[in-house]
Amino acid sequence: MLISQAAMGVIKNKIRNRSYYKIILVVIFSTCCAILSHSQLLNDFKDAGSFKEQELWIKNEPEDVTICINAPLHFNKKGETYLVLYALPNGNSIEWTKGKKIKTSDDWHFDIQHIAAQTRFVRGLDKKNNYIVVYLMAGQKSWPAWKRTVENSKIKIKNIVDSLADRFKEYHPKIILNGHSGGGSFIFGYLDVIEKIPHHIERICFLDSDYGYEDSLHTHKFVDWLQNKNHHLFVLAYNDSIVIFNGKQLVSPTGGTWYRSRLMQRKLSASFSFQTIADTSFINHSALNGRVRIILKENPNGLIYHTVQVEKNGFIFSLLSNTEFNKHKYFTYFSERVYEEFIND
Repeated sequence: MLISQAAMGVIKNKIRNRSYYKIILVVIFSTCCAILSHSQLLNDFKDAGSFKEQELWIKNEPEDVTICINAPLHFNKKGETYLVLYALPNGNSIEWTKGKKIKTSDDWHFDIQHIAAQTRFVRGLDKKNNYIVVYLMAGQKSWPAWKRTVENSKIKIKNIVDSLADRFKEYHPKIILNGHSGGGSFIFGYLDVIEKIPHHIERICFLDSDYGYEDSLHTHKFVDWLQNKNHHLFVLAYNDSIVIFNGKQLVSPTGGTWYRSRLMQRKLSASFSFQTIADTSFINHSALNGRVRIILKENPNGLIYHTVQVEKNGFIFSLLSNTEFNKHKYFTYFSERVYEEFIND
C-alpha cells in the first residue's frame, strides 16, 4: 500500500510532537525534583509557614539558654552560607526580637528591632547566598547576668558557637557574630575564652553593644584576625554619655558604648590607618578599605537612640556593609525602614 506525501507529513508531525511532549515532561519532572531537593527541611526543622522559612527551637542546651534557628526553605548550593549568631538585647524575648505587625493590645517591644523582617530583606536582595539567623536568648533575658551566674559560662558560650557551626558543617558556613545591647556580652564571652579568633568567623558586629570591650583583652585579637582580607569588624554606637534618664545619667562616663567605641577606634588606629568623615549627625571611622567600620551617632539633644539604631536598618547594614549591596538605592542606615513589606502579621 502506498502512502501519500500528505499522509507521511501528518505521521512525521505526530512523531515529532510526541518527542516534544516527552522532552517537555522530562524537563518538568527534572525541575520539580530539583525544587523538591532544594526545599527539603533540614534535620529536626519545621516549616515556619510564611516567607519560605524553616525553624528549629532548642531549649536548655546549655542550661537556661533558648535558641531559635531560622533558615531559608530553599538553599542555593552554589552560594555562600552565612550563619548569623544574633545575641539578644537585655530584657527582650525571641518573639519580640523577631518582630511583627503590632495591634493595639500588643507589647511595644514587637516593633523595635524586626530582625526577622530585616533578614528577609537581606535574603531578597542577596539571592545568591544563604542567610541563617540564630536567635540566642539567655534565661534571665540578659547575657551579662547569665555569664555571672552560670558556672564556666564563657566555655559554654564557645560550645554554643562551635555546636552551631558543626550543625551546618556541610554548608561550610561563614559565621557572623552579631548582637545588640547586652548581646555584646555573648560575643565578648566567646572572644575571652579563645586565644585566636578562628578564620571562619567572617564578621563581628556590635550594634550598640560593645560595653565589654577591654583594650588589654581584645585589641590584639582583633588586629590579628583583621589581617585576613575576608574579615570585617562593624560597630554602631551613639553618644549615650550625655543622656539623662529618670533624673540620672544613663551610663557612667566610661561605661557606655560611646566611650568604648571611641576607645576601640583609638587602639585599632595604632595598627591601621583610619579615614574619618564627620558631620552634624555621624562620625564615620573606616579602615582597611571599609572592612572596619565604626559609626558613631551624634546626640546633641541627649535622646535615647539605643535600639533605634537597630530598627532603622542597622541589622541590614551590619550584614551588608562593604558589599555590593551597601548602596543608598537599596537601603540607608538611620533612615526609613526598608523592610516593611517583610514584617509578619
